[in-house]
Amino acid sequence: MMNKLDELLKAAQTGKRRRMVLVNGVDQHSLGAASRAVELGLVDVLVTGDEKQIRSSCSALGISGDRFELIPASGEEQAARLALELIAELKADCLMKGLISTDKYMRALLNKDYEMVGPEGLLSHVTVFENPHYHKLLFASDVAIIPYPDLKQKAVLLGYLIRTAQKFGIEKPKVALIAATEQVIPSIPACVDAAMLAKMADRGQIQGAFVDGPMGLDVAIDAESASIKKVQSVVAGDADCLLFPNIDAGNVFYKMSTKLCQSQQAAVVVGSKVPAVLSSRGDSVQTKLNSIALAALLS
Repeated sequence: MMNKLDELLKAAQTGKRRRMVLVNGVDQHSLGAASRAVELGLVDVLVTGDEKQIRSSCSALGISGDRFELIPASGEEQAARLALELIAELKADCLMKGLISTDKYMRALLNKDYEMVGPEGLLSHVTVFENPHYHKLLFASDVAIIPYPDLKQKAVLLGYLIRTAQKFGIEKPKVALIAATEQVIPSIPACVDAAMLAKMADRGQIQGAFVDGPMGLDVAIDAESASIKKVQSVVAGDADCLLFPNIDAGNVFYKMSTKLCQSQQAAVVVGSKVPAVLSSRGDSVQTKLNSIALAALLS
């Protein structure tokens, strides 16, 4: 049976072929994933970085450096600058982090000289999970970038989640606003923010989704828990999207899903002019491929 994220790869393969810049792609981890993405027809790849290192890593992988368009650069910062210039010149459609620190990668995206931040003025992170214990894909935010979003920022993150889910053909996604309880407890900010966002959705200030909260994670994804707790909601037990109250909750969910549940995932930075893959050296080749496909789909 086809995995749900396999459909993402197919969608990226059948769509318009995008051009991706691999930022300081001198390491085998990044180049191996980029090479596989080229083979699958997901993207064409430009690589910034030290050309000698790139070709050496390619040789170690048994692939030709000529598979990529090489943009020579000395050091991480120049590699990032050249990559963003390519985006500014409309010569590429998405980015991927290579052997460059996350801090430098994010600083480059936030550099006002390149006007990379979109109209919402906020960069965030959306992850798509295929958990073998859940009946459909789950979209989650923010597990990697914004530590403690305020109410205004959560409204923006909600929009990113909704639009990402819609790209997968989910016309009106069901969004659960996660907190420790379904009760609106004034002393718990996550509960208060969730209640306000849910009311904003009721009043049409947030559109395109069914939005409900506060909602415990168990109620959001488990129909039996929702029934036992007598939570009546179209979202309860059948959520498509999870908006976490802070990075602590989101990041723990991400690591639990991948390490204990063996979830497959794809993830990108959203809110920028183009989608940006924020990959880790610890990510599998499959995860990186999924993320490249997601970036291509969203670009």
